[in-house]
Amino acid sequence: MNPLLWLALGWLAYAVLHSLLAALAVKTWLTRRWPDFAPYYRLAFNALALALLLPLVWATYALPGDWLWRWTGLAAWVANGLALLALAGFWFSTGSYDMGEFLGTRPWREKRQDVVEHEGFRISPLHRFVRHPWYALGLVLLWTRDMDAPLLISAGAITLYLIVGAWLEERKLAAHFGAAYRDYKKQVPGLIPLPWKWLSVAEATTLVQRAKKTIINPA
Repeated sequence: MNPLLWLALGWLAYAVLHSLLAALAVKTWLTRRWPDFAPYYRLAFNALALALLLPLVWATYALPGDWLWRWTGLAAWVANGLALLALAGFWFSTGSYDMGEFLGTRPWREKRQDVVEHEGFRISPLHRFVRHPWYALGLVLLWTRDMDAPLLISAGAITLYLIVGAWLEERKLAAHFGAAYRDYKKQVPGLIPLPWKWLSVAEATTLVQRAKKTIINPA
C-alpha cells in the first residue's frame, strides 16, 4: 500500500480515537467502570494523545516527497512572520486558559471523581475575535510552511479534524452554557477572524455573566 495512504489512514484512526476518548459518554462509562481512574483521566488522555501523535509527525517528515511549493523572497518573510505571530499568540493566550484543567493536573490534585470539565465560560482578548483561537493559530502554523505531499496530507487531515473538533466541542459548550454560548456563536466567527464580527470588552463581559447564570449540568 502507498505510504501516503497509510499516513492518511493513520490520521483518520487518530482522529476517531481522540474524539471517542474526548466524548463525555465514553469518559463517564470508563470512569464508572474504574472509578479510581477518574482523577487521572485527563492526564492519561493527554499523554496518550501525545504518544500517538509522535509517530504521525515522524512519518510526515520521514516520508520522501518532492516539494509542492516553497515560500521564497517576500512570500517567505510574510509566511515566517505570520508563523512567529501565531507562536506569540499561543504564548499570549495561555494566561487566558486554566492550564491545570486543560493538562489534567488540577483533577489529579483535587482527586475528582467526575470527568466533567470545570473550566468556566471565558472570553479572552483573542476569543473576542475568533471562537477557537488555538485552532486558528494552529492553522496559521500549518499553512505557512513549505509543503510536500506528506506535509500536505498531514496539514489537510489536521485542518479537517480541527473543523470537526470545533463543531463537536461547540455542541458540548452550547449544551452547557445555553443561550449565552449560542449568542456568542452568532457574533464571533469560528476559525477565521472577520473584521465585521467581533465583541467589545463590554459585550464579552455581559455574555460571560449570562453564562454563569445559565450553566446546565451536562450529566
